[in-house]
Amino acid sequence: MSDTFPAPMLGIDGHAHVFSRELDLTSARRYSPDYDATLAMYQRTLHAHGLSHGVLVQPSFLGTDNRYLLDALKQAPNQLRGVAVVERDIPRAELDDMDRRGVVGIRLNLMGKALPDFSDPAWKVLFGHVAELDWHVELHRHVPDLPGLVRALMPFGVKIVIDHFGRPDARLGLDQPGFRELLELGLGGQVWMKVSGVYRLEGNPQENLDFARKALPLLVQSFGPQRLVWGSDWPHTQHEQQISYATVVEQLQSLDCSPQVMRSLLIEAPRLLFNFAEVEA
Repeated sequence: MSDTFPAPMLGIDGHAHVFSRELDLTSARRYSPDYDATLAMYQRTLHAHGLSHGVLVQPSFLGTDNRYLLDALKQAPNQLRGVAVVERDIPRAELDDMDRRGVVGIRLNLMGKALPDFSDPAWKVLFGHVAELDWHVELHRHVPDLPGLVRALMPFGVKIVIDHFGRPDARLGLDQPGFRELLELGLGGQVWMKVSGVYRLEGNPQENLDFARKALPLLVQSFGPQRLVWGSDWPHTQHEQQISYATVVEQLQSLDCSPQVMRSLLIEAPRLLFNFAEVEA
């Protein structure tokens, strides 16, 4: 797909992954793909669903080796942005190079890991760089631990993005530990939420969708539509047999968003958060 001229913005997929099964995987991985999810495949999928732009998030099983991600950004610099996974002591020069290549944030995938102590000086240096670059810090963790992590991050002045509704358990409803606290934290204007990964909410498909439907108006009220972004989570790792891109598009449509909220989820909010501001809307 040519990326010579900026395409009109029809919609942004705020969360997807690209990889090849031939890449070296980190030893600490929880999952090993047995298939490829290439940039060309992703671009065709976007086009087939009427979307124009995407945000590629470094998958956890590749660790801090972001070369495949950066190569994808190089191939389609107008169409794509990236979220990298980095070591805490990464040199500023490497971050600056990533910034020039279209990286707009770093991801902390904390699923199954010990909680970090953000008072450690190494975090202060890294988050200082992130704030100066105007990037965001993306958090992936189950909802009970997220309010504490968000509060610990706020003093650094970074934009904070929460993955997949905060990974609540749909079976526990809206009053489960952590979720109401996230809604309160959303009022402060420093936190964004990804309306994504409905199928990762621990319940059965109907329970998950019911939770997402009930949660969305509360998220709009707390975060504001300008701080909510949608993502496909393509290629739906660990759920590939049950979930397709068409599935997640149908789930989005089933949330019964107003046209204004839908436009914000797909264009206005991600356009600013992920620095697509120069692309024609």
